[in-house]
Amino acid sequence: MREDFFPWWCCSAVARSLGTRRIDFRVVEKRSVIASKDSRYIHGSAADLDVLTRAGINETPSIIITTHDDNLNIYLTIYCRRLRPNVQILSRASLDRNINTLHRAGANLVLSYGSLVTATVMNLLHPQQMLMLSEGLNVFRVTVTRKLENKPLIKLQILEQTGCSVVAVKKHDDLVINPEPDIVVRHGDELVLIGSAESEKRFTEKFPTAV
Repeated sequence: MREDFFPWWCCSAVARSLGTRRIDFRVVEKRSVIASKDSRYIHGSAADLDVLTRAGINETPSIIITTHDDNLNIYLTIYCRRLRPNVQILSRASLDRNINTLHRAGANLVLSYGSLVTATVMNLLHPQQMLMLSEGLNVFRVTVTRKLENKPLIKLQILEQTGCSVVAVKKHDDLVINPEPDIVVRHGDELVLIGSAESEKRFTEKFPTAV
């Protein structure tokens, strides 16, 4: 096997990144319309051994599992670990409470919202700038408005009301990653949030910047 050959099971955002770096990969994709557009996409289910074999699971040094369903990610992590005891597995966790479960399932590295943001949040140079981490998942930054200021995060109920998660709070030159629920946000602070486009829209409607 060539050293530059890395068959991966991953989302298209990761695939584009690997392609830009000229690293070979394989993506297992259930949707035939998408799979037919690229020879590196293998049509089928990741739970099908024949599909994984065609994707190169017996040779690959690394596997990335990035579905939006934590239960499915846990199952696939266990399945891939049994097939390849020594392979490196990176798995995504949508909910932080599933991080330890994914590690126990056999993941070498679990990418949660917090860990993803830690590596990327400093690239958000302007409040309006947005970074796409994966399909349907955005990181964006907003300045604390009057409707938000002088309140602890837990009282704002941002996740419950909008579907967005606050993953960092910027206070002057300090950036607090994975802030505690009782942290109080002040005038001039900035919130770094993660969520879908729909969630971001709900946030801007609930907490308009002009207020």
